[in-house]
Amino acid sequence: MRAMVYRGPYKIRVEEKDIPPIEHPNDAIVRVQRAAICGSDLHLYHGMMPDTRVGTTFGHELIGVVEQVGGSVRHLVPGDRVMVPFNIYCGSCWFCARGLYSNCHNVNPNATAVGGIYGYSHTCGGYDGGQAEYVRVPFADVGPAKIPDWLDDEDALLCTDALATGYFGAQLGDIVEGDVVVVFGAGPVGLFAAQSAWLMGAGRVIVVDHLEYRLEKAREMAHAETLNLAEYDDVVVEMKRTTGHLGADVAIDAVGAEADGNLLMHVTAAKMKMQGGSPVALNWAIDSVRKGGTISVVGAYGPIFSAVKFGDAMNKGLTINTNQCPVKRQWPRLFSHIHDGYLKPKEIITHRIPLEHIAEGYHIFSAKLDGCIKPVVVPEPA
Repeated sequence: MRAMVYRGPYKIRVEEKDIPPIEHPNDAIVRVQRAAICGSDLHLYHGMMPDTRVGTTFGHELIGVVEQVGGSVRHLVPGDRVMVPFNIYCGSCWFCARGLYSNCHNVNPNATAVGGIYGYSHTCGGYDGGQAEYVRVPFADVGPAKIPDWLDDEDALLCTDALATGYFGAQLGDIVEGDVVVVFGAGPVGLFAAQSAWLMGAGRVIVVDHLEYRLEKAREMAHAETLNLAEYDDVVVEMKRTTGHLGADVAIDAVGAEADGNLLMHVTAAKMKMQGGSPVALNWAIDSVRKGGTISVVGAYGPIFSAVKFGDAMNKGLTINTNQCPVKRQWPRLFSHIHDGYLKPKEIITHRIPLEHIAEGYHIFSAKLDGCIKPVVVPEPA
């Protein structure tokens, strides 16, 4: 098969790899019809995540058709159209039994923190991802689900991570009716978090970014107020000014490890790899919420030290909720919102890229060229 292969920071190409075999009776092999490049894939592409090994295939957002199933699989048969959540999980451990699918204890040798994730380094289990023609799907009776007949393929694709994570980010904010919610980052997750905040009763939604084309998308798609951090000496001061000098009720960090805005932090984190991620957005979130407010963190960070202003968070009495999204737990609500027309996920897609040209797709997405917000990878003719 043809697959995207990592060859080092900023170096990827499409190569021939063996079609993955059934390794366990609970496995399925899925022929990928659509995949996506996620903002967190850029952390891998830039060399930010530990133990990202040469030869790995990225891609944790995917849909496709079941080609083969192991002998123990009961809920899927060849020919089924399926959507695959980015979490790999067993469904039966202590954590899965409590709905913490992203923290499964049986799928990752490093499972003291995260569970398994497709195509996201050996820190997350070492599984190959879906930016390829075929992918192995473990625990096939637990993770993937058949795509409802009424659900558009590209809407289903975005439910496998970006939309589910944005919705989860708003959930973690514990939003109550009338809350002022500030979202840091106008990428796909931030935009979906802003949309979801309205569904949960927010009275005001403000999106912060430094790229005007993304802020325009926030105004158009999420009906949010926007702040371009490049236009202010201190975006926190502006946030306080615009909220009556109290601060927002809820802040959502949808940026993660490669936040711009502070040169020293960006260089030590993104360039010198001295931190598990630039803490700029998270520190702004801590400073921008009112005392007693809530911070939701769904932006991805690495597992090592980050210079977070935890003393300020403690002294302000903040509640901080974090995790990788347990994707499948969000699907019933998301399906309802999509079916009823409240969410239209595929409107976020800006680029559709053939698998053979994925290196160019990564470059466009990474360099923020051509108004790119969400690129979708097409492994075969549409």
